Amino acid sequence: MGDFIIRETHGRIAVLRMNRPDALNAIGTLEDCDDFVRAIEAVGDDPAISCVILTGNGRGFSAGGNLKAMQDRTGIGPQDQPDGTRSNYKRGVQRITRAMMELEVPAIAAVNGHAVGLGCDLACLCDMRIAADSALFACSFIKVGIVPGDGGAWSLARVVGYAMAAELFFTGERFDAARAREIGLVSRVVPDAELLPAAMALAAKIVANPPRALRLTKRLLREAQTARMDQILELSAAFQALAHETADHKEAVAALLDKRQPHFTGN
Repeated sequence: MGDFIIRETHGRIAVLRMNRPDALNAIGTLEDCDDFVRAIEAVGDDPAISCVILTGNGRGFSAGGNLKAMQDRTGIGPQDQPDGTRSNYKRGVQRITRAMMELEVPAIAAVNGHAVGLGCDLACLCDMRIAADSALFACSFIKVGIVPGDGGAWSLARVVGYAMAAELFFTGERFDAARAREIGLVSRVVPDAELLPAAMALAAKIVANPPRALRLTKRLLREAQTARMDQILELSAAFQALAHETADHKEAVAALLDKRQPHFTGN
């Protein structure tokens, strides 16, 4: 891994911190994107991890793209020709989107400070979002004359609904954590000092459950965003057949019948 993402591990919980605090964790280079993708894939490939928390070091979650690099045509955005720009997006930020969509462990965004443009879309790619009082959001691509090139038009609408997503994208206006809670972008707002503890407490409740069933449940939720009901019923039956054969399922049933705490092994 490079130096854009720092990983900490606490039992079955992984904490990934974006680490460009001097730039409010803006993503500026293809190397940053590579590091992000590697970190997400490593979490997903680790059977010992059942939940990931994404946050930012310093005063911001992520200020999105690097405007100076955009102006100089040296970063993850425009190149000399449109074909090169298209390839740059597919090679860079869209690989992050794909990695987040393929991640099978539950993901919590702990949003501290700015979550702007790409930064806001990264939060939307997580399954749950908690904001600090100081959090500041904006879907501000329109303010610099571009569109959400990272897939945000898909993810934001599924979090807050089409009409609200349209308002946020069409105006590009900034809004605070209280507004984010009001429109359902985040599930709760906590004092700054309580942000990571709140995210860790939520993650602890998640990882107390059987690891394989957690991953299967998340995959069902992801697939259900685009599939028909008959397709989800078919997939649910297949996943359920797998879940019923796990040792953790048998342990969960036995623990409930014996009125004791279960001990899950991930098997």
